[in-house]
Amino acid sequence: MPVQRLTGGQLRLLSEDDIDKVHSATLTALAEVGVRVEYPPALALFRDEGCSVDFDRRTVFIPENVLQRALATAPSEFTLFGRSPEWDVNVDLEGIYTIGGSCALEVLDLDGVRRKAALVDLVELTRLQDALENLHIMHSLVVPQDIPQPGFERIMFANVVSHTTRNFYSQGQGGRSIRDQVEMAAVIQGSTEEARRRPTFTIVCCLISPLVQTAERVEELMEAARFGIPIYVEVDTMVGATAPVTIAGALVEECANVLCGVTLAQLVNPGCPCIFSIASGIFNMANGQYAGAAPEANLLHAATAQMARFYGLPFQGGTGIEATIPDAQAGYERALQVLTNALAGTNLIHLSVGMMEQMLLASYEQCVIDDEILGAAFRVTRGVEVNEDTLALEVLREVGPGGNFLGHDHTAKHLRKEFWFPKITNRETYLGWMAAGGKDMRRRANERAREILATHDPRPLSPEQEAEVDRIAKAAQEWALTHPMLDWQEA
Repeated sequence: MPVQRLTGGQLRLLSEDDIDKVHSATLTALAEVGVRVEYPPALALFRDEGCSVDFDRRTVFIPENVLQRALATAPSEFTLFGRSPEWDVNVDLEGIYTIGGSCALEVLDLDGVRRKAALVDLVELTRLQDALENLHIMHSLVVPQDIPQPGFERIMFANVVSHTTRNFYSQGQGGRSIRDQVEMAAVIQGSTEEARRRPTFTIVCCLISPLVQTAERVEELMEAARFGIPIYVEVDTMVGATAPVTIAGALVEECANVLCGVTLAQLVNPGCPCIFSIASGIFNMANGQYAGAAPEANLLHAATAQMARFYGLPFQGGTGIEATIPDAQAGYERALQVLTNALAGTNLIHLSVGMMEQMLLASYEQCVIDDEILGAAFRVTRGVEVNEDTLALEVLREVGPGGNFLGHDHTAKHLRKEFWFPKITNRETYLGWMAAGGKDMRRRANERAREILATHDPRPLSPEQEAEVDRIAKAAQEWALTHPMLDWQEA
């Protein structure tokens, strides 16, 4: 079944005048404050393309004309390809899709045990997410802690792509990592040319607030751009710590930092797909930690969605929740998060499945619960369709006062479209719920997850492809293990 397109954007926090003010401040920040870019080849390219560069301070000052030239080549519409065409995601400034969770170090397993994430969890959680109706793009939900960490992303790449046909949201550890991933994609897709023409994975490049872009991330960004791999240019601010305490001020930092990265990608390869991305939260003054599920973080995401649209860039937003177990707190935090993002028009809602304790923990049960929450949130976002057929005036005439619509053809015609049908939500009375076992939401999610893992086992690669991808990943990791300080510097 093809990915269903949903349109959001009903929630608009910023007026046109507000947007103009944020944009003006962003231009000033880029031209006068600058962005520290710690990769010398990028500094040279910025200089050659008309930017002022302070090489001693490794700071780039981007004038408006260079930014506008870059935005003119950055596409507003493109496709994130699945290996199966049914999972192609057609990205534009209006459609809404989801991305799975990211890189937790621990798991809460189906036996209720909290422990370090293992490679088997990466595989099992990928299989579990692959069966979820409301997940459109796959990510590595955990970083296995039972494998060497240098080069870990090559091992994750090999294991995720062996268990899903969705587009894969990947990451790197320097430019060589990007080339290794292109090599693995070429095995799967038949050639490097096909991997360039129809890339089935993307790369996220996480920048640092305030206004810093490390050498390793910049090298990854430039290498991905050369291959035409879509790039999530991401900044993860902490309002009040790594960004101004005001949401408007945090917007300016985000915009300046991300737009610098987008500009660089377009200088390397005009037309390379770039996605304005954040996973921003607030600085919790009570404990000194990041809080991504705070209402202010949701407001920041909604406002950033408007700024990304203003710049003609698709927007990825979303972050973790604070809850540490699948409980009422987890439910309300996730629901507010995904509903706010959907209504704000976040094109790619990230970290939307399975993430807890601010991305430190992945939960099998929460994956299933989050899919349920997404379904409900998307039904709200879809809104109310008003036309002659849905107004049903003729049906009212036919049924008349005191009648019943249950058996009418109009009901059968519209039922599946109008109503959302939950999978694990209880809608029984207490007696009915007790007759079904009296199971709470977490228990129902546990049973559903076990059922999926017992029956859903996608193996989209041939044995030969799987073996070759595994060989490349292990060889690449071995290189990273023997060159720990040089991996990102390899040109």
